This record gives sequence, C-alpha cells and structure tokens, in this order.
Amino acid sequence: MNILLWHVHGSWTTAFVQGPHTYLVPVTPRRDPDGLGRARTFSWPDAVREVTPQELGRTQVDLVLLQRPHEMDLAERWLGGRRPGRDVPAVYLEHNAPDGSVPDTRHPFADRDDLTLVHVTHFNRLFWDNGSTRTHVVEHGIVDPGHQYTGNLARAAVVVNEPVRRGRYTGTDLLPALSEAAPLDVFGMRTEGLAAHLGLPADRCRTADLPQQELHTALAERRLYLHPVRWTSLGLSLLEAMHLGMPVVALATTEAVEAIPPGAGTLSTRPEVLARAARRYLAEPEAAAEDGARARHAALERYGLKRFLNDWERLITEVRS
Repeated sequence: MNILLWHVHGSWTTAFVQGPHTYLVPVTPRRDPDGLGRARTFSWPDAVREVTPQELGRTQVDLVLLQRPHEMDLAERWLGGRRPGRDVPAVYLEHNAPDGSVPDTRHPFADRDDLTLVHVTHFNRLFWDNGSTRTHVVEHGIVDPGHQYTGNLARAAVVVNEPVRRGRYTGTDLLPALSEAAPLDVFGMRTEGLAAHLGLPADRCRTADLPQQELHTALAERRLYLHPVRWTSLGLSLLEAMHLGMPVVALATTEAVEAIPPGAGTLSTRPEVLARAARRYLAEPEAAAEDGARARHAALERYGLKRFLNDWERLITEVRS
C-alpha cells in the first residue's frame, strides 16, 4: 500500500514508517516545510520514498495521512484533483493538545464525514471539540533505543524545542527553581541563550541540539529526566527517556498522569515536590536506577512499537473498507 504523508514530526514518523507499507514523503527542490523529504537525523527504512509534487500526480496513493489543515488542499492539488476522503481514503492525525480557549477549542476538522480524526492521546481527544467527526486514538509507539541508562552524570536532562518562545507552555519559567535542586542539561532546537534568558549560571543550565541517536546516548548519562511541561501533547522525548531506563520527574499535567505509573518516578503539580525528587535521585543513584528500570518496563508495555503498528493497521483497514 502507498501511504502519502508529510515529514512533520520526525520522532512520530520514525515509528510509523516501520510498518509494512511504502511511505511517500513529498520533497521539493528547496526542501520547504511542505517538501522536506526524508529525515536526515532519524533512521528511516528504504520503504520511505521521496516524491515530487509532479510525481504524485501520476502515482497510485492508497491512503493520505494529513497532519496540518492546509495539507487537504495541498494533497488534492498535488494528486491531480483526487480529493482526500472522497477519492482517496484519508485520516487526519492531530499531534497536539488544543490551544486557545480550552476546553472549547474546536478542531479544524470537526464535523467532517469524509475522514477519520486520529489523536495521539486520550487527553487530547477529550479536550478538543471534535464535533461529529469520527475520532480514534492511537497512542504513541517508540522504536526501542534499548536500556542505555547509566546515570553517571549527576544532572537532570530536559528535552524541549524553543523553550524561550514557548515559555509557560513548556514550564520554562520553572527551570530556575528546579536548577537549584539539580543542574540542568536542556536539549532541543533553539535552546541557545536559555541560561542567560533565565538569569542562570552557565553550568546550572547547559544546552545542546543533538541528532536523535546522539541525544539518546546523552540522555542516558544523566541521572534523571525532568518534564516540567504545563500544556503540550505527551512528549515523545519523555517516552524515549523511559525506554532508555531513566527515572522521570514530571508535572502531573495532560497525558503524563497516564504515561508514568507509580514507581517509575515522581508526578506532582507542585514544583517543590519535583525539586525534592530530583535531589533524592542525585543523592541516591541506586534508587534512580531502580525507578528507571520500572519506567522502561511500563513504557515497553504501553508504548511499544508492535502495539503501535498493530493499532494503525487495524485503523487503516477500517478506513479503507
């Protein structure tokens, strides 16, 4: 089967393209946001094919996987007038929690009868106003990086993109107080200048942007994973850290309360509780390793790749029937 999807979310797509199909990813000469082509820092199989908009017009497409509202019109134009949901089966994958006037935020594809709206967490489906559109949840799946945890560095790892711009959404304002409990290594895009922005000494808040494989190695060296996010969807970096065998210290918000079971770390809406947990892990590396092992077991059980791909195969069969 040929599945058309755009390179929007590298970590999610890395799991999705491990399935049994051919995955058509648009590429344009300038590799703009609508034509990035294959990932360069994620490992994707040969079943992922780059296709130009011109090639798509004469290519058999069996399913369109939309991830941004404007892709509906883009797909129809690039597919030579074939309409997703009418002429070609389609699903819309929503990666994010709603924004704006929560919980009244209406989804852009609410009240549609021509496609299925897929959410990545039950929390997201609950909080979006989906109208009458058929909805489904396929929880995340992770390509297992293996149990790499050593925790040799007595520091907390944080993964977030654009922490300065996103501010309170990602809990950036909480980092100064949490850095007093554990020095922070913040990984992600556009993290440079974060320490200065927060008024922190450079050694209490270091930053780096690493390719995925290097990121996994770096995370596993840190004593704990810190997830201070107030309001986003369930971060794949959190699930990857759990797969690595890291104990997690997280705000009890959005889907994190479902993803992190007792014994795998600390969940709380009180930053001071998170700070205490971080101090404990720094002081008790054996306890950190034990909780990390439980985190890995829980992540493999709920967010394993096999379950993820099986769930998608069932949904694809339903959509195309």
